[in-house]
Parts: sequence; structure tokens; C-alpha cells
Amino acid sequence: MFVNAIEKAAKFTRPIHTISKSFRSNEITPGAATLFLINDEGYAITCRHVIELLIQSDQVVKNYNAFKVDRDKLPRDGKYKRQLEGLKIKYKISDNTTVQLKNSFVGCVDKMSGFTWHLHTEFDLAILKFNDFTKLLCSEFAVFKKDTSDIQQGKFLCRLGFPFPEFNNFKYNDTIDEIEWTNTGVNGSPRFPIEGMVTRFLGDTKGGKYGIELSTPGLRGQSGGPLFDNDGLVCGMQSRTKHLHLGFDIENAEIMSKGQKKKVSDYSFIHLGECIHVDVIKDFLRQHKVKFNEQ
Repeated sequence: MFVNAIEKAAKFTRPIHTISKSFRSNEITPGAATLFLINDEGYAITCRHVIELLIQSDQVVKNYNAFKVDRDKLPRDGKYKRQLEGLKIKYKISDNTTVQLKNSFVGCVDKMSGFTWHLHTEFDLAILKFNDFTKLLCSEFAVFKKDTSDIQQGKFLCRLGFPFPEFNNFKYNDTIDEIEWTNTGVNGSPRFPIEGMVTRFLGDTKGGKYGIELSTPGLRGQSGGPLFDNDGLVCGMQSRTKHLHLGFDIENAEIMSKGQKKKVSDYSFIHLGECIHVDVIKDFLRQHKVKFNEQ
């Protein structure tokens, strides 16, 4: 049903790779999010919470670098441990605090000086623009659905993104206490589509329709990815997943497992994806005079 549509969406959908490290561990945790490119000027759409995480990355790095400068000034005497604890309090660092966080835009541009953004004031939506690139690594762009009247309950739509990160092109450099991207290892993760039926619509406080609820969850790493129909026309953007308690609770039920009686409890939830409606996205692009295609 979505075979050709997925191929179309893959041409403009890209992953954002993230690596992070906590204060007390040298283990690096990979993560991912998604964006999709909308024109040849380097504009893309993603979630507001994704951009906020990217902005937070700079703050995390600056805070830890300042901590390291002060830490390296401490004399290694009998007062070192106590003074180090004082620095941790000053910089709000605990053992589990994320102190390093780096991001990589994969397959978007050849280089850039940075990026600028517009955050929607009400919804989980953002416009991102890559700055000062010389080559855009994308030649086909999202086409938004013009007539949205047929997006109704019962219609099947598909999302595309990059959950289950498999990239490992990173390392921890213990000499300088820094996580780093490398030129070795796996630098990509496979795209992952997931379909769902339109179940309900999400409304704002003014009575307008801003979102689409689907019968299946959007997966971690798909945030910011396109929602599209079987023609590949963009109908929205994956935003979040909510979890509704079904009430089919089982408590201390006795079952047989591997020949033994066991007591188990189970609390059932349904996981529903929430997507920002395409009409909201198009209005936001028009507000900021960003060109886009629709059909």
C-alpha cells in the first residue's frame, strides 16, 4: 500500500543523530530524531522539542567545559574531593547528569556555519534552516497535501523516521575527556516506516483542528518525520505518542510458565501516535514566508 510512497518520502527525510554521556560514565548513548526537507533553500520541518534539544546541547557543553576549567585549577591536595563536590553543586552536576551532548545532521548539507529556526508558540512544530551550505544533499522535497478534506477517521497513513539507532561512528577520548564523532564504524541507521489508522483529531482551545491521532504509536526517533498518504503527499508530522490506560488490569494472577506456577500483574495501555496536521504546518510556513510545494 505504501511501497511507492515510502520511496518518495525517503528522498527528503533525514535523521538527526545524537550522542551523549553522563558525568560518571564513559559509556556513550546514541539517539536519533527526524526532519524532512521542504525546499532547495535549506529549509526543513521538525518538532519543536527536537530543536529545543539541539539548543540545549550547546548549553550542556558550555556548562561542562566551564566546570572542567575550574576543576583543572583545583590543587590535588587533601581538600580536592571536597572542593570538587562544591564545583558539582555550583554547576548543577550529579553523577547521572548529562554533561556532553553532540548532534549530527545526516545527509542534509555538505557543510554549514550553523542553523536558524522558528519555533511554533503553541504546537510541537519548528522550521529549521541550514546556513551557508554550498551543496544540499537532497534534490527532491516534500509535497504537502493541498485538499485535506479526505483525511478522515478510518484513513490509513504512514510515518517515516529513524528509530532503533544502529550507528556507531563515535568514541570517548579519555585523554581530553570528550565524546567524538569518528570516520570509522557504521554512520547510518535504517529508515523505519509505521502505518496507522486515523482515530481522532486533536483540537486547540479555540476549537480548531491542529493534530491527527493514529491507532499506532510513533516510535522514538521518528519525532519530526513526515506523515503521508499512499501517494506520498505529506499530511502531517509525527510529534509524540500518548499512552491511554485500558482498564484491563490483571493483578497477582496465577499462571503456568515453563512448568512452574507464577503470580503476575499486568496493566494494559494503548499507545497512540499524535501528529501535527498539515494545515497547521502550511500556515506556519506561510507566516514565515518559506516556500513549499503542495498538490
